[in-house]
Amino acid sequence: MMSSSFSSCRFADYFVVCGLDTDTGLEPDELSGENFEQSPLRRTFKSKVLAHYPENVEWSPFDQDAVGMLCMPKGLSFRTQADPREPQFHSFIITREDGSRSYGFALTFYEEVTSKQICSAMQTLYHMHNAEQYDILHMPSAGPPASLQRFNSYDITRDTLYVSKCICLLAPMAFQQACRKVLEQLHQAITSSQPPPLPLESYIFNVLYEVPLPPAGRSLKFSGVYSPVVCQRPSTSELPLFDFPLSDVFQLLGVENVLQLFTCALLEFQILLYSQHYQRLMTVAESITALMFPFQWQHVYVPILPASLQHFLDAPVPYLMGLHSNGQDDRSKLELPQEANLCFVDIDNHFIELPEDLPQFPSKLEFVQEISEALLAFGIPPEGSSCCGDGVPKLTGFRSCDEVSDRRNGNLAGSPFNSFRLKDNETIARLQALVKRTGVVGQLGCPLIAAHQKVQCEEDELQTHLLNVRLREIFANRFTQMFADYEVFVIQSNQDKDSWFSNRDQMQNFDKASFLSDQPEPYLPFLSRFLETQTFASFIDSKILCHDDEDKEHTLQVFDTRVDKVRMLNVRTPTLRTSMYQKCTNIDESEKAIEMRVSKIDHTALHPHLLDMKIGQGRYEPGFFPRLQSDVLSSGPTGNKWAKRSTAAHWRLRDKQRQHVEQLYLDNEQKHIQEARSLGASIRQPNLSNLSPSVIAQTNWKFVEGLLKECRNKTKRMLVEKMGREAVELGHGEGSITGVEENTLIASLCDLLERIWSHGLQVKQGKSALWSHLLHYQESKEKDTPAGLSPPGKNGTFAFGGKNIGEIKTDVGKARAWVRLSMEKKLLSRHLKQLLSDEELTKKLYKRYAFLRCDDEKEQFLYHLLSFNAVDYFCFTSVFTTVLIPYHVVVIPSKKLGGSMFTANPWICISGELSETVVLQVPKNSLEITFECQNLGKLTTVQVGHDNSGLYAKWLVECVMVRNEVTGHTYKFPCGRWLGKGVDDGSLERILVGELVTPTSENEERLCRTPPMQQSPSMIRRLVTISPSSKPKLNTGQIQEAVGEAINGIVKHFHKPEKERSSLSLLLCGEYGLVWALEQVFLHGFRTPRLFKNVFIWDFLERAQAHFESPEQRELEQDENWHTRAHDFCRFMRAVNSTPRNIGKDGKFQMLVCLGARDHLLHHWIALLSECPITVQMYEDTAMIKDRVLVNSLIRVLQTLQDFNITLEASLTKGIGI
Repeated sequence: MMSSSFSSCRFADYFVVCGLDTDTGLEPDELSGENFEQSPLRRTFKSKVLAHYPENVEWSPFDQDAVGMLCMPKGLSFRTQADPREPQFHSFIITREDGSRSYGFALTFYEEVTSKQICSAMQTLYHMHNAEQYDILHMPSAGPPASLQRFNSYDITRDTLYVSKCICLLAPMAFQQACRKVLEQLHQAITSSQPPPLPLESYIFNVLYEVPLPPAGRSLKFSGVYSPVVCQRPSTSELPLFDFPLSDVFQLLGVENVLQLFTCALLEFQILLYSQHYQRLMTVAESITALMFPFQWQHVYVPILPASLQHFLDAPVPYLMGLHSNGQDDRSKLELPQEANLCFVDIDNHFIELPEDLPQFPSKLEFVQEISEALLAFGIPPEGSSCCGDGVPKLTGFRSCDEVSDRRNGNLAGSPFNSFRLKDNETIARLQALVKRTGVVGQLGCPLIAAHQKVQCEEDELQTHLLNVRLREIFANRFTQMFADYEVFVIQSNQDKDSWFSNRDQMQNFDKASFLSDQPEPYLPFLSRFLETQTFASFIDSKILCHDDEDKEHTLQVFDTRVDKVRMLNVRTPTLRTSMYQKCTNIDESEKAIEMRVSKIDHTALHPHLLDMKIGQGRYEPGFFPRLQSDVLSSGPTGNKWAKRSTAAHWRLRDKQRQHVEQLYLDNEQKHIQEARSLGASIRQPNLSNLSPSVIAQTNWKFVEGLLKECRNKTKRMLVEKMGREAVELGHGEGSITGVEENTLIASLCDLLERIWSHGLQVKQGKSALWSHLLHYQESKEKDTPAGLSPPGKNGTFAFGGKNIGEIKTDVGKARAWVRLSMEKKLLSRHLKQLLSDEELTKKLYKRYAFLRCDDEKEQFLYHLLSFNAVDYFCFTSVFTTVLIPYHVVVIPSKKLGGSMFTANPWICISGELSETVVLQVPKNSLEITFECQNLGKLTTVQVGHDNSGLYAKWLVECVMVRNEVTGHTYKFPCGRWLGKGVDDGSLERILVGELVTPTSENEERLCRTPPMQQSPSMIRRLVTISPSSKPKLNTGQIQEAVGEAINGIVKHFHKPEKERSSLSLLLCGEYGLVWALEQVFLHGFRTPRLFKNVFIWDFLERAQAHFESPEQRELEQDENWHTRAHDFCRFMRAVNSTPRNIGKDGKFQMLVCLGARDHLLHHWIALLSECPITVQMYEDTAMIKDRVLVNSLIRVLQTLQDFNITLEASLTKGIGI
């Protein structure tokens, strides 16, 4: 039943004629934005739909406004006999509100104007125009004319006037090559000297009513006016139907540019295509979206944007649109409302402008190489050639003579390869040599087809099909490889469908963090952003909704079959992280399927025949497309065998819907998904039928609502992820955000802010609307401020000094840096509120419908952003790594023993995750210093010390405070120890490990100047004092727990993604870190020393070293392992003792523990020391180090560190040569 019902669906729905309506005469087309200073022949006039057949079909209602606008997007144009009048073909697409599509194929040609009134009207327009030009020329102020139109370019007595006319087929599926042939043969019939074999009505009737759609996996032949037309349709196991020549796209743009454009489409940037040729716009748009298989573009899609809809470029949503260029204006004259997130593609000039921060597509070099090999096999240069005709695939080598003639035609830019040069690419040079050697390419660069197969379609048509399928398979294979395990990470819902739809926004449908943790590192920048797109979310939604293969939509079914095949071949485990590039292996199979279909035609349609027309109808008039007989074309046949099978209209309707499912991947579930996810139906497509102010206002209101919803969802997602991660660090639950992912979410927030700020702009200034607004605000405040006062927040809070951000050259980059900095300072909402508080400025910059002038929505938007203050971001510090940043340091001495008599000269050295400072001298009278250096990143350690000069060189330091003056982050480095000879452990310098101080709201502003005095830190002193009971002693159970917690912290650190790890120094040397925990082990049961004498763990370790190095020990018969351990221990002790640094005994113990952890030796040393005779002398019998069971337990815990590669910060090991 299915095959017969499919074949009952018609090849074409409508035949349309558009052109000049002689009854209404010449109407200027104001909407197309043409300039009335141009000569009348260069102006555009309104075109009309003159006729369409049939009147209406129920499954595809005729939209007269949309069809008229897209058949002739620039309206009517006039020519004289002196102008070129070549016919032009282009295709277009009409997307209805429910997401269903119709394809249009239009051929525009010129006919002589026979109406005397029209010729006279044109003459009159010229007289008026010439008079105006004369006045301008003779005005006293006029300089030399820039470029005068030629006078009297139309003279009614001398010139023949021609006007454009368009014939068009509207079809349910995009059989572009077949439709083009039908139209070209119809046009040939009216321009040839001989009349066609039958009246034109016979051929049009045939294609409308007697030619069915080919069933899936079959080919169909039907008759054109002069030659047969063949079309073939892929089977349900092949890639979906696509009939536009990909060769044109690669010739026009080159592989590198196509891949960049493809990446922009996947990441849902706004994409604007720009060309003089409508067909190029359509071919590039359709190709890029087809290559996205199995994913589908989810946003505004208007490959040909009619001139009357140019206000739609203001849309603050992702879009893919095509804009017609007149071939005269260059890119700089094109005023676009927003460019921050825009990918601008100048197709004719082989040029692409990319948004900033575009990540690289995974395995890009190998991917480019594989695509290049495919192109070279068909004689197409991978760098592109700009010499392809519009939609006519000429799969031949690139010849220099073509380039010369094309340059004359003005189609080629002066330097066509100015954006990317692949010519010098060694890989491609090698490939070209290989192709020549192996003779893969025939004389003209086409792969040779087996001679025994008789091909039913034209050779170049077959080549187009074969190259298309080869390239599409290569692209599809990339996703099959990248997402081979995607099903494992889909989060299936246990709700019923209705509940699922109503809660869709609150639900996660894919375990992104786990998926990303399995991916090779180089893939992460792209994949982390791609997983956040609506494109990906909709794909996963459709997977969740299709529980069994019966339900699956066509695309998903094809993709899942391929994924299963890859998994079977690779037998790869879901946890395998490999970036091994695997080439496409199923090209041959796909090419064979096409060759089979075109060598053996499955179906032949009825031939055109004479219709029941009245005598005298169908008269032939050379050069003119006739007025067709509507009575014979308005309804289909009733007598032929095919019609009998499809009399019921509801069958046709059902077939139509079914065929839409396959073509557009839209079934009812998919529509539900789109309803659940979309920003509103009318946002997806501009309304072509109604351009009234109320409809435009309604569309803009939808945009405002959509932006607010997007803002709410984004802030919520970012907070849930961030708080989830922070909760894990506090020991609750599991974390799911990675550094890459966080960066992605912030980048997408920056994109959203740019779209909000560019919605409803009065006049565009600069590429970033947000930065432009900030500059305007600053300027207005500077004007209003009396001399000597700076505008509010000028110094580092509201704006930041340009000198610090020298690496950022663009407005978009500056705006993003400003957003990141404001987020890091927890001031984003406050700053934007301040910016928008100047209502006069906002009114001056924005139209009434703009988002920023909708007060309620604006308030809600700022409220959502306020929620970011609940979490800590380092999104500025971690990204702008080379900027110069001022740091303010305060050393806080103990208040009791304040060191007012302190005579030595203090110094400090600060280390962060990115780099460290040189040694900085601190003035001893103020103990404060401000200095500027390259971004240190998150601060980790401070080395503080003095030169031991003067009479009183003893200094009790409470803590050190360091403040980043750009981000406002303040770090506290607790010390609570003496620095000086003969006091404490005799140290002259200490390494302090710090943590970020969370400012309270009261002291938030005070921190901006000098960090406040902090209370003494609760550090446990690392020495045995004269009153051991002054600190509570820990029992063996508590010590074991402390060691376990410290080791656990390190293990968790290494299980996080690399970019998300916190400071390892803090886990080793910070409060309750590994050094402190092992200190408790060695302090337990340490014998009480003599009065007034401090004994340190280091003293015990030095005595143990002396014991191991004694001659008696060396002579003892011990196993080799023991000797190795003892030798290592002594070697490290010597190295630490010989360091030139004055770090004291506890500092040396810290250094030894860090080195032992790094080299995985701690458990060996504990075993060694527990059996050492010195331990017996210096420890009580109850000491932990003497308990065999507890020591074995400790050794087992320390052995877990062997699995990790511990890298120490330079400040911890400075001066050590091991």
